[in-house]
Amino acid sequence: MYQEKRLSDIPLGKVVEIQKLDMEENMKRRLFDIGMIEGTKIKAILSSPWQDPIAYLVRGTMIALRKEDSQNIIVRTM
Repeated sequence: MYQEKRLSDIPLGKVVEIQKLDMEENMKRRLFDIGMIEGTKIKAILSSPWQDPIAYLVRGTMIALRKEDSQNIIVRTM
């Protein structure tokens, strides 16, 4: 069974699948450009000492997202 959550709530080491990007078009376009589209697997791999930003592994590339952006990415856990 799948469960929807926000990317910002995913613990380190967990792999999830992107369901929806719920944000303004400019940021959504940037994330689309780096391969963050519906169905893409993403893994939280590293956090800063203050938990913001968090580094994620997306299609073999590490990207860092601020909490304010990762809160707007709906994922489903497996």
